[in-house]
Amino acid sequence: MNLQNKIIVITGASSGIGLTLALDVAKKGGTPVLLARSTDKLQRASAEILKVTGIVAPFYTLDVSDNEAVLKTFAHILEKHTRVDVLINNAGYAIFDTFIEAKLEDIKGMFDVNVFGLIACTKAVLPAMLKKNSGHIINIASQAGKLATPKSSVYSATKHAVLAITNSLRMELMDTSIFVSAVNPGPIKTPFFDRADVTGNYTKNVEKLMLEPAFVSEKILQLIDKPKREINLPGWMGIGTTFYQLFPTLVEKIAGKRLNQK
Repeated sequence: MNLQNKIIVITGASSGIGLTLALDVAKKGGTPVLLARSTDKLQRASAEILKVTGIVAPFYTLDVSDNEAVLKTFAHILEKHTRVDVLINNAGYAIFDTFIEAKLEDIKGMFDVNVFGLIACTKAVLPAMLKKNSGHIINIASQAGKLATPKSSVYSATKHAVLAITNSLRMELMDTSIFVSAVNPGPIKTPFFDRADVTGNYTKNVEKLMLEPAFVSEKILQLIDKPKREINLPGWMGIGTTFYQLFPTLVEKIAGKRLNQK
C-alpha cells in the first residue's frame, strides 16, 4: 500500500487508534493531519511521527463539538493543502452507565462529539471533495451501533446514528467518485476505556477479546486502497450482530448474561 502524497485528516488523533492510524499513514508515505482537543498531546504525537517516519504531521487543536471551530480549522487545512483525500472521523468517547443513572450532560456530550462532531467535520470537507469529485470519508462506528448492551444505551445510540448517516450519505454520493465507509470494531486495547469503564469491570471481562490497535489500523488503511461499504472487526463479531438483528429475542434469551459484561 502506497499513500504517497495523500492528505489524510484524522480526528481524535492524539492517542489510541487515532495516533496509531496517523503513524501508519506516515509510514506508508501519506501526510496525516492531526486533530484533537489537547495541544500538548498533539505536539507529542506530531514529534513522534516525525522521529519515527521523517514525515511532518501538521496538527490543529480542535473540539469537534464546536461547529465554528470545525469550519475554521477545515478552511485552514484546505487553504494549506488545497484538498483532503481522506477524512477519518475517529473522535468519540463513551461513558458506560445504566440508563437511569446516566447524567443528561454526559448523554449530550456523547452525542455532541460522536454524532454532531462527525457531521460537522464531514459537512466541512464534503464541498471540496465534491468540487474535485474525489475523496473518501471513513467513519469509525462500532459493533455497539449494531448491538446495544446493558450500560451502553447512549453510546450505542450514537454509533447507531453514525451508521445511519454513513449509509445514507453513501447512497447520496453513489453517482460521484467519493467513497463513504463505516468501520465497526469491537473493543480495542486503547485508553478509550479509561473514561468509558472507570470500574474496570468491562475491560477485565473482555480483555481476551480486545483487538490490537495495529491490526485495526491496518484494516482501516486497507479501506483507502480498496474501498468497501463497511468492515466488521473481528469478522465473527459482525456475524454475531447480524444474527442478533435477525433473531433478537433468541439471542437475548440465550446470550443475555454474556452480553452484560459491564
